Amino acid sequence: MSLTGVCFRALWRALVWLIRRGAITGPALLLVIAYFRWDWPGPAALLTGAVLFLVAWWLAHPASFKRVVGARLLGQWRLMIRYRRLWRPAMIGGQLAVVHDEKQYLPVIRRVRSTRWADELRVRLLYGQTPERFALVAENLRHVFGAYRCTARELKPGVVTLRFYHRDPLATPLGPLPMQDFPDLRRIELGRTEDAVPFLLALLGTHVLVAGASGAGKGSVLWSLIRALAPLVAQQSVELWVIDPKGGMEMTFGKPLFARYEDTDAEAMAELLEEAAERMQARTQRLKGVTRLHTPSPGDPLIVVLVDELAALTAYLSDRKLRDRIKAALSLLLSQGRAPGFLVVAAVQDPRKDVVPFRDLFPTRIALRLTEAEQVDMVLGDGARDRGALCDRIPRALPGVAYVRLDDDPDPVRVRFGYPDDDAIAETCQLYAPNFRPQILPDDAQEAA
Repeated sequence: MSLTGVCFRALWRALVWLIRRGAITGPALLLVIAYFRWDWPGPAALLTGAVLFLVAWWLAHPASFKRVVGARLLGQWRLMIRYRRLWRPAMIGGQLAVVHDEKQYLPVIRRVRSTRWADELRVRLLYGQTPERFALVAENLRHVFGAYRCTARELKPGVVTLRFYHRDPLATPLGPLPMQDFPDLRRIELGRTEDAVPFLLALLGTHVLVAGASGAGKGSVLWSLIRALAPLVAQQSVELWVIDPKGGMEMTFGKPLFARYEDTDAEAMAELLEEAAERMQARTQRLKGVTRLHTPSPGDPLIVVLVDELAALTAYLSDRKLRDRIKAALSLLLSQGRAPGFLVVAAVQDPRKDVVPFRDLFPTRIALRLTEAEQVDMVLGDGARDRGALCDRIPRALPGVAYVRLDDDPDPVRVRFGYPDDDAIAETCQLYAPNFRPQILPDDAQEAA
């Protein structure tokens, strides 16, 4: 290559470097211009004005200041002290570096933003690489950079986002969440995500499958949902049809909130599901040609059919005819119920296909602690564990922690659901169930006497 070509290439690289670091080179250039125009008072005035502006921004809107300025500054600091130093050995160890014509090429870090919980790296892939390749070595990368968890997600073609979590905001138990007087069915708050922001579930137009081992916190998910819907139950815009095949030990406490409730008679449970399917078909005929998605109202409520232990009805029920009736009704509700406003929320311990034959009909899936690694993909879909949903590694000391896969996002989200205790459930019934009468245990009755 000629000397002219070498010089041109060097100038081009310098220009690209300056443009990519505009956040630094831009202010520096402005200070130089101010110096040559006004001498030292010029840069001093600019710096003083910038500092006053940042202080005023921080005092007036601390959240946006942390998001826009703090995240960038902290990210640049961690980039210098951690990621620049270890990036090359991490890429080589994870087999993400490429050698061509005796020259080594590495994926390039484009940007780093940090919070108190995690670092987010935006990385430009090399030609021929895929985000899935990074997801497969996420476990390797987290050990290199000393994180307790690492995820890799595609941001856009050719760019992947790596998130290294160094602190866990979900380690602290989450109590009952505050209730809203007018909940939005498209944004129901049920917990907190790994990024320490509210987890909002779009319940309207979906079915929800909740899977988890015994003691994993399925009750936290179900009761958080019931409490969030209670104001709409009182307004008669939502009806809860609840089945508790375990004899009512879990769901009896909320019985005043339920329009229909069964916990002992399998025949009555089958009839409840069949009635829901019949009403769904009748509403479908009424709305046909009028709308494609039902809008809940006091005279035409959303029906939420909640089954606490689905396997007791689909696999463990001894009466085969009853079992077939239940499966047929559930299949109708799951395949046709979203548009006319008949939604199914089901909890199960064993997610195998012979236990939950229609699990693919649940667009929203929540996986709490599971006993086996193979069960993760059964619940959340193929490849979910490779994308970071390590449900089999959730500690027993973290009930209510789960990975959630939504219909429109293949990447699972780590969430901790709120835990409504008995007092919170009783308070909810008092507020939103007009006929609620608190139960008095025999010992309490004797003390009252």
